[in-house]
Amino acid sequence: MSAKDAYKVKFQAEIELTQAKLSELKAQAKVSASDVRITYSQMVDDLERKLDATKIKLKELGMASEGAWEHLKDGMQAAWTDLETGIGKAADKFKT
Repeated sequence: MSAKDAYKVKFQAEIELTQAKLSELKAQAKVSASDVRITYSQMVDDLERKLDATKIKLKELGMASEGAWEHLKDGMQAAWTDLETGIGKAADKFKT
């Protein structure tokens, strides 16, 4: 397995875990009080956009040649960090 393939597989697994976390947050938003439901729904919508952006970056990385994919790693890592930070903040907010 090439380094590119290993990197891609790692992030595909991370995205699957994040999708599961996002589904859990959606469920929590649905059962929350109506006054906070809107805020939670907006947070979930924002996270879904970040997840979509991360998937796009991963797809671009997967389509890149072996020589060019290294240049796309920074963009993928930035998208992932943004998504991961957002998920963490949302999870913390849902706990309170």
